Amino acid sequence: MNAEGKPVSFVHGGNVHAWARERGEKIASVLDYSANINPLGLSERVRQALINSIEQVIHYPDVEASALKECISNHYQVDTSYITAGNGAVELLYVLAHTLRPKRVLIPAPAFCEYERAARAAGAAIEYMYLSAANDFVLDMDLLCSRLNGIDIVFIGNPNNPTGTLLQVGRLEKLLSAAKKAGTMVVVDESFMDFISDDQVYTGRPLLSHYDNLVILHSLTKFYAIPGLRLGFCLSNSKLTTKLHAAKDPWNVNSLAQAAGVAALADKIYQSKSREVIEYQKNALYTKLKALAGVRPFMPAVNYILLDISQSGYTAAEVGRALSVYGVLIRNCGNYPGLSPYYMRVAVKLAEQNEILLGHLEQVLRRNS
Repeated sequence: MNAEGKPVSFVHGGNVHAWARERGEKIASVLDYSANINPLGLSERVRQALINSIEQVIHYPDVEASALKECISNHYQVDTSYITAGNGAVELLYVLAHTLRPKRVLIPAPAFCEYERAARAAGAAIEYMYLSAANDFVLDMDLLCSRLNGIDIVFIGNPNNPTGTLLQVGRLEKLLSAAKKAGTMVVVDESFMDFISDDQVYTGRPLLSHYDNLVILHSLTKFYAIPGLRLGFCLSNSKLTTKLHAAKDPWNVNSLAQAAGVAALADKIYQSKSREVIEYQKNALYTKLKALAGVRPFMPAVNYILLDISQSGYTAAEVGRALSVYGVLIRNCGNYPGLSPYYMRVAVKLAEQNEILLGHLEQVLRRNS
């Protein structure tokens, strides 16, 4: 149930296809702020790798994804025995849930809805620990640790989607220690961690060798702008990794995705430029959103910003419909447990695109002032 006591609907942003079909338009006509994808688009190295690998689709992909895993191991400084490659991080979320078969799952909310959906698909009951907007949705670690008894899995987004809050590694270790005593697995979703320059302050990767109850999910589709290709990985102790490999489709990562991943992880210039551009643009967009009447943006950590528009006189659904007329899509967050119909999320794009969003948003909100 969400904050209004209504059943949760499992919907996502990024459905540009539905918008185009409804209007008879081309996808290129839409400005999609509902999905948090790197606005720089494909790196040229990834584009060339896809072109060069096209003939490989006549063969089955590498079952072991060995070249990709080697690159992941080198880039993220993790042992290959910890790595399970996936057709996006969400696929591995479902494989994990069906492998572990938790009976009770705890989710600090609001959070990415697929945690709940995957857990329910595996037969789990869901408990929420609601985060407070008055406290900027910061996770109360003491409260979370006190609720672990009888919990098989706790899911943590780091950075959390949609709130953008971050958990430093020291606080994560406190949770892992308490969870180990309670017999609880901690699944940390680091799908947006690549956008952070000083990720060593936050990532749980160094803790993998110390806590066998830690699982890390990581998407490569967002930072490298390949959501239509699907690519991610999971990090866990080697015993669990063996079980995950046995539970998934052996050819779950296609040849093009594997080639794209290898090229992406090698493209240091693209990585550096992406972080630099997005760091600047997210701060600029946050400042301008803060100046809009009736809008309360929450401080962003990465490439998306959560907005409370309850003082505007509009719901997020109403604003979303008004903006869609201009070909601008936002994420209505009213279906997130713990959020009301007055919350929306916008991605961070390039300056020219952000000005278009701001102009249309100001125009829509002014109608009710």
